[in-house]
Amino acid sequence: MGTITFGLNEICGFGLRFTLDGFRVLYVLIATFMWASSMLFSLEYMHHYTHKVRYYVFSAVTYVATAGVFLSADLLTTFVFFEIMSLTSYVWVVQDERKESLRAGDTYLAVAVIGGLVMLMGIFMLYVKTGTTDLTAVGFDGSSVSFLAGVLMLFGFAAKAGGFPLHIWLPKAHPVAPAPASALLSGILTKAGVFGILLLSCYMFYGSEKWGTLILTIGVITMFLGALLALFSIDLKRTLACSSVSQIGFILTGIGMYDLLGAENTLAARGTLMHMVNHSMIKLLLFMAAGVVYMNLHELDLNKIRGFGRKKPLLKVLFLSGALGIGGIPLFNGYISKTLIHESIVEYRELLEEGHAVPFVYGTGMVTLIEWIFIISGGITVAYMTKLFVSLFIEENRDAGRQRSFDENHTYMNRLSAAVLILPAVFMPLAGMLPHVVADSVMDLGQGFLRIEEAERIAYFSGTNLLGGFYSILIGAFLYFVVVRKCLMKDGEYVNRWPKYLDLEESFYRPLLLVILPAICTFVCRIADKLVDLLVPVLLQIGVFFCRIFDRLVDLAVVVLRKTVFKEERLPQEMIEGNPFSHLVGGYMDRTIHFLNETVWEYRPRKENAEHKLAMQTTWISENYSIIGRSLSFALALAGMGLILILLYMLI
Repeated sequence: MGTITFGLNEICGFGLRFTLDGFRVLYVLIATFMWASSMLFSLEYMHHYTHKVRYYVFSAVTYVATAGVFLSADLLTTFVFFEIMSLTSYVWVVQDERKESLRAGDTYLAVAVIGGLVMLMGIFMLYVKTGTTDLTAVGFDGSSVSFLAGVLMLFGFAAKAGGFPLHIWLPKAHPVAPAPASALLSGILTKAGVFGILLLSCYMFYGSEKWGTLILTIGVITMFLGALLALFSIDLKRTLACSSVSQIGFILTGIGMYDLLGAENTLAARGTLMHMVNHSMIKLLLFMAAGVVYMNLHELDLNKIRGFGRKKPLLKVLFLSGALGIGGIPLFNGYISKTLIHESIVEYRELLEEGHAVPFVYGTGMVTLIEWIFIISGGITVAYMTKLFVSLFIEENRDAGRQRSFDENHTYMNRLSAAVLILPAVFMPLAGMLPHVVADSVMDLGQGFLRIEEAERIAYFSGTNLLGGFYSILIGAFLYFVVVRKCLMKDGEYVNRWPKYLDLEESFYRPLLLVILPAICTFVCRIADKLVDLLVPVLLQIGVFFCRIFDRLVDLAVVVLRKTVFKEERLPQEMIEGNPFSHLVGGYMDRTIHFLNETVWEYRPRKENAEHKLAMQTTWISENYSIIGRSLSFALALAGMGLILILLYMLI
C-alpha cells in the first residue's frame, strides 16, 4: 500500500501532519472495531452506572485522539494526540469515583503526565539537534545526545505501553475501570505506546545494536515480571491486566530482536506486528468476558466468582478461545505470533554462532537464556489462564447456595453483548488455523512501515516450532498443578502470596514522590535560605564599600581636574567680596558698633569689621553650594528622590 501525507499547517505553530500507510490503516481499523465493540457492550454493562454521558463523551474524544496518534506523521503530532488520549482516558479509570478508583486514577495520571513531559524533552532535544521531528528523515548518528533524546522519548512511550518499570498503572487501573474501558486501555491504548517505540526503532535507531539491546532487556524483564504477577493474582481483571504487561513484554522482545537482527529482521518484524494485533483482539474478548462476570456479581475475587460459568457454555467457549489464544496454543492466533518472535531469537543466536553477527552485550549463552525466559513466560501464561478458566468454569463455589444461584442464572448477558464477544472470539482460531490466509495477510499490511522488502513464509506447524509450543504447555501444566494448586491455595481458597514490599508503587514511587523528593527539596531550600541570610549582609557591606570608594574617586578626579586641566586663571584684580545685601547689612552693623564704642563700650571698645566678615561668610556659603550642586553624589541623591516621588505617585 502506498503512503499518503497531509497536514494542518496553521495549528500548534509547527502544524499537525498525518500520513496513511498499511500499518496505520490497519491499526485505525482495529481501533474502530474495538471502540464499536466496546461501546455496544457498554450499553448493557453501563446500565446501572451514573455519569454515563460523561463516559460516552470522553470515550469518543479518546477514540479521535488515539486515531490521531496512529495517523501522525511526526513526533510533535504524535505528542499532541498522545497527551489528549492520556488525559481523556483518565475519566475511564475514575468513572465510578470510589476511593480506590481515584487513587488508581492518581497513579495513571502521574505516569501519563510525567511520561509526557519526559517525552517532550526528548522531542525538543531531537529538534534542536536535527531541525526536524519527522523520524523518517532522522537516522542515529551515534552521538550521546541523540541516544539520550531517544531514551527520553522511550520513557514517555513505554509509560503508556506498560513497559517495566513504568507498568505500575495497569494492575491498578484495570480492576477499577469499567470492563469495556479496560478492554480499550489494554487492547489499544497500550499499542499507542508501542507504536511510538516502533517509530523510534524502525527509523531513528534502525539496526542499532545498542538500542536493540536496551529494548530487548526491557522486554524480557516486562515479559517475565508481568507473567509472574498474573500468576500470583487472585483478582480476575488484575490478572488480565498483569497479563497485558507480560504480553507487552513479548512485543518489546520482538522489537529488540528487530534492531539486533538488522537486515535479517523479517521474522521479528512480522511477529511483533502480529502479536500486537493478537493481543488487541484477545484482550477485547477477555476483558468483556470479565465484564459479563462483574455486571452479574459485582465481584472480581476468584474465591467469590468461583463456579460462575459452569452452566454457561457460550461464555465458557468464548473465554476458552481467548485463553488458548493468549497461551500460544497451536491452532490459535497467539501461537503464530509467538512462534515468529521465538524464531527470531533462534535466528539471532545462530548468526552469533556462525560469526555473522558481533555480540554487543548478549553473547550466545545469554541469547539462549533469553530464549528459555521466553518459553517459561509462555508457560506461566498457560498456568495463570488455566487458573482463571478452572476457577470460573470448572470448580464449584464453596457456598452451595451461591453456586445454585450461578447455575440458575441463564440471562447473564443480552444477545447484543453475546454477538460483540463472538466476533473477536472467531478471529482466534481462524488466524491460528489459516495463518497463511489470515495472519500473513494482516502482517503484509505493515511491511512498508516496518521497512520489510520481502515477506518470509515459514512452516508454522513444523516439528521444531510445535516443540517450542509444547515446552510452554508442559511448563504451564507443571506450574499450575505444583505451584498454583499446592503453593497458591490454602484450605481450598486462592491466596495472594505476592509480598507487599515488592509493590513498586507503594514501596518506591510514592515514597519517592511524596516523602523523599519533598524532603530533598526542603533541605535544598533551607540551605539556600541560610546562604542568602549569610551572603546578603556581606554583599551589602561590600556594595557600600565600593560605592564609597567610587564616590571618593569621583570627587578626587574632580579636584585633580580642577587643579590641572580646569585650573582657574589668576584674576587681574581682587574679586569683589560679598554681595549688596551683605554690604548693606554689614554697614549698618559697623555703624551700630561705632555708636556703642562711643557710649556703652567706651572703656572696652571693639575693633571689628562686620561688613568684611559678613561678606566673607556669604562668599564661603556661595562657593560650597556651587560645589555641592556640581557633585555626583548630589545628582544621585536628587535622582533617588525623584524615583521615590514617582513611586509614591504611582502607589497613590
